Amino acid sequence: MSERVILDEAAINRTVTRIAHEILEYNKGSEHLILLGIKTRGEFLARRIQDKIKGIEGKVIPTGTIDVTNFRDDIESRTNKHLSKSFEIEEDLNDKVVIIIDDVLYTGRTVRASLDAILLHTRPTKIGLATLVDRGHRELPIRADFVGKNIPTAQDESVEVYLEEVDQKNGVVII
Repeated sequence: MSERVILDEAAINRTVTRIAHEILEYNKGSEHLILLGIKTRGEFLARRIQDKIKGIEGKVIPTGTIDVTNFRDDIESRTNKHLSKSFEIEEDLNDKVVIIIDDVLYTGRTVRASLDAILLHTRPTKIGLATLVDRGHRELPIRADFVGKNIPTAQDESVEVYLEEVDQKNGVVII
């Protein structure tokens, strides 16, 4: 099976920089801004965006992770989601602008699960969505506010995101 490189390391870096600028424009600066990366690769993209914003604004944006496993509607065995928060961050999300960050936007079910997880415990002022790759094929009416690259794909294709923090290399390929 052949793979096509969609983004190399340099392109990912440029894309993350652009998304960081777009988030700052969307929020009119860094005030009340919080980043939540969806495990696993979204959390590392969130840290990269956090670093870019620090370089631009000189301010460290509170950044955490969210695990949506217990909020997925397509997984049979879920624990009681009401017992604990599914996100890890030191900051209170109430009355803040929360940007959810993921690597690939596909059906929209992961994003819906992350919204459920956040809204069960907090009430942000606004929630935005950033994704490195939007591959289409939505099953829910969900759209990203910040998209690194739109990549139309066939249903039988797979978009693989490699990040150095997890995969010891950076790149986005279609298989």
